[in-house]
Amino acid sequence: MVSGRFILSTAICSAVLLFCCCADATSQDSATEAAAKQSSAENDPTTEEQTEFAPGVLTVVPPAPKPDETTDGPLALQTFLDGHPEIIWGGESHPDGMPHFDPRSRMLAEMAEEVFLRREIYCLEFSFKPLRQILTDVPRPDGRMQRKLVWYMVFRIRYRGGDLRPAADEVGGKDVYERIESVSYQSRRVFPMLVLNNRISGNRYTDRILPTVKQKIAIREQITAPLYNTVEISRVEIPKSSDTAAPGVWGVATWEDVDPDLDFFSVDVFGLTNAFEQDGEGADAPYRKKALQLNFFRPGDKIQQIKDTIRFGVPAYENKKEQDYVLQQYGIEKRLDYRWIFR
Repeated sequence: MVSGRFILSTAICSAVLLFCCCADATSQDSATEAAAKQSSAENDPTTEEQTEFAPGVLTVVPPAPKPDETTDGPLALQTFLDGHPEIIWGGESHPDGMPHFDPRSRMLAEMAEEVFLRREIYCLEFSFKPLRQILTDVPRPDGRMQRKLVWYMVFRIRYRGGDLRPAADEVGGKDVYERIESVSYQSRRVFPMLVLNNRISGNRYTDRILPTVKQKIAIREQITAPLYNTVEISRVEIPKSSDTAAPGVWGVATWEDVDPDLDFFSVDVFGLTNAFEQDGEGADAPYRKKALQLNFFRPGDKIQQIKDTIRFGVPAYENKKEQDYVLQQYGIEKRLDYRWIFR
């Protein structure tokens, strides 16, 4: 006959064993779920958490690539011709300047007179929060800290794809470029430079790298995603995304020693696209990069500058003479908040 104490002990041991097995299984499931989440996060770079801003806080400028920016020409490669005078027909062997068999248009010197340069271009989406000021300590060259008023702009960059490039069709054994095709890649990199331009005096301020200010700006602007300066952001791959809620990559530009009497100004954003213009060919030919010009005005003075509200866009005046004067300062014929320019 089995005693009641033995039966009770056996039941307790069974219960303990069952609890341990369940706990172990739960622990394994949790570990598996955590590993799956970590793997998913590593494969999807667009899952950074960020603060959702109210409508109108973030201004979005869509990319604007143009088909005619993919081709230059016809151009004369004068640098090439000057460096290789031996390819020009003439002299004792060809006194009339004509080749023996092929037509003159097939000669290298003639083809160098009319050359079409083709390239692939991209353009990134640029978004920004209102341009603001912050009073903070900035390190001086001697290592000491100095209290300064710093102007800054927090921005976001996203890659939407849709790059443009000339497409070739074979006609009669030759490539003929008569159409433009759209291509996309997994990611792009950006090398931005933001220049604050005083529209009255013409003074230009290139953004400064201020590591001690970046964290304060991130807290003030409620940026929970990684925030990079204009040098750090060049090391970050910007993934392609068509999602309107994609977080993108966040950056900040800072300026110091800005004229306190500044009223009408713009911020020129370089590096969003590789499109450019060049008048002619060679080292002496003017070269202009495509940039995004953001227009601002500041109704304030040098007293308590931190309380001044910087407004996006060109101010409107009822008086036509005053309006024309302001438009002239921005270099435009009608009121524009932003425009793409070559500079």
